[in-house]
Amino acid sequence: MAGTEGEWRVRGLRGAITVSQNSVEAIAEAVNELLDALESQNTIDPSEIVSATFSVTHDLDAIFPAAAARRRPGWDQVPLLDVQQMQAVDGLDHCIRVMIHLNTPLSQKALRPAYLRRAAQLRPDLAFLS
Repeated sequence: MAGTEGEWRVRGLRGAITVSQNSVEAIAEAVNELLDALESQNTIDPSEIVSATFSVTHDLDAIFPAAAARRRPGWDQVPLLDVQQMQAVDGLDHCIRVMIHLNTPLSQKALRPAYLRRAAQLRPDLAFLS
């Protein structure tokens, strides 16, 4: 059963962003920019988030993205996890990705992912350009 608009289901919401450098400030700023875009485009209430998993490329280790997310209003009770992104030939460097699982009445198709900065090249068909 696919689920219809208005029927509450757990859905997955993706996003990605790149950072200019491996620093606490740059990573925290990027995480906040990415989550701001996802929250505003999808009217996310943190109390409806089931969990969020962040992945980072091997060249980012100054801070866990989850640590930056946890400082956001309402995100202190969201289960968060950080993992390292698989390294692939010609992969995008300095990249943070997120997968948010949330309870929502929206259909999967209605959710708007956000691919920001150079991460827009990962999914040009889905990139959110502000």
